Order: sequence, then C-alpha cells, then structure tokens
Amino acid sequence: MFTTYTDPEAYMEGSLLFTTSHLLSLCVTLALLLFLYLFRNRSWMKAGGRWVIILGLAGSELWLNYWYFSTNMWDIRDTLPLQLCSISLYLCVWMLLTKQKLVFEVVYFWGVGGALQALLTPELFYDFPHFRFLHFFIAHISIILAVFYMLWVEKFQVKLKSVWKAFAALNVIAIVVFFMNRLTGGNYMFLAKKPANASIMDFLGPYPWYILTLEFVVLVIFFLLYAPFFIQKKIKSKRYENAKI
Repeated sequence: MFTTYTDPEAYMEGSLLFTTSHLLSLCVTLALLLFLYLFRNRSWMKAGGRWVIILGLAGSELWLNYWYFSTNMWDIRDTLPLQLCSISLYLCVWMLLTKQKLVFEVVYFWGVGGALQALLTPELFYDFPHFRFLHFFIAHISIILAVFYMLWVEKFQVKLKSVWKAFAALNVIAIVVFFMNRLTGGNYMFLAKKPANASIMDFLGPYPWYILTLEFVVLVIFFLLYAPFFIQKKIKSKRYENAKI
C-alpha cells in the first residue's frame, strides 16, 4: 500500500526517497528507455514516437497548470515554469518539433542531468496515486525520453564544444532566474535556498556558497555526460587506424 502525503508537513515526517512507489517509477523509466532503444530503428518509432513524447511533455504541463488553477494553488512564487526541468521540458517540445541541433546540445545536458537528479531524489510532497506524483514522473520521464529519442532515433550527437554551450546557456538562464526569484520571492532553480528534500546540495556548503560549488559540480556532470561520446569517438578513430594498417 503506497503512502499518500496530503501536505508538506506530512511529507517531511516521511520521505518518498526509495519508497516502493519511487523504486517502481524508476523501473518504469528504465523499461521505457529499453523499449525506445530496442525499437529505435523501426519506421513507426520515427514517425510517431516523438508525438507520443510531445504528448507526455505538453500534456503534463497543461494538466499541471489546470490543477494549479482549479485548486487555487497557483502562486507566482512556486508555479512559474522557471525550474531547470520546467525550462528543459519546454525546450524538449521545441526540439522534437523543430529538430534543431543547438537546442539538442543544450537539452542533452540540462535534460539528462536535471531530470535524472530529480528522478533519483524527487522533491515531491505527495506519493502515489496523487496527481502531483503522477505528473512529476510523467514530466521528468518524458524529458529523458525526448533526449534519448533524438540520440537513438534521430542519431543526433554532441561534441566537446556542446558542453560549453550548455554551460554558458545555463549560466545565462540562472542570472535571469536569480532576479526573478528576487521579484517573486520564489526559489526557482534553488538559487535562493536549498531544496527541502535530501539532494546533492546538502554536501555543497551553506547559502550562497553552494551555488558556486554547484557550478563546478554541474561542469563535472556535463563532462561525464559527454564521456560516452568521447569514448565512442576514440573507438572509431582506433578502428579507422587499424583498418589502414
């Protein structure tokens, strides 16, 4: 039986981290990624796969805002789409519609890095089967599926310079969000304070120093996300050299 927390105080007494519902959601994520990989070269996947993912992305965002307004929970301090994953979600929709390489280069690092961290350590006050639980995992899983759709189905790649593009874009967005936090009293992108739930930020020092430390951590994560492409490039280069011998 899954626990349902109906308010933040109840959530703080327990934790969704590695509960049954959390672990099952991670299993669903892996299963969907495996499905996408196994059928990546099928014509029906290329024709309709991106529209299914777009539906998951756009549908979850529309559903969320409907819930905010219908329950009178919309609040400029909390509900603007200014979290990194919210921004990534909108970029993912644009990426799937336009297939722009620059957007993919940014979303690959933002989406995988941000959504993966969110899935592993969810900042969530409600457990299954609450709407917010369902929305949270649908949205974040869709972001990851969007990125890997472009990788596996559309065959997009990232280069070393993509790391710096994504990092520069992130800092530009962070500056904008920082001032939006000042205007709204919000904590978007956790630039005003740490999240309430356990996260990597707990190890990065007090405010505001954890923001500077986080810059270094983000860059390390971006290079780790680039590593598979670097290794793949080296392997291809080695094979090419061997073929010439």
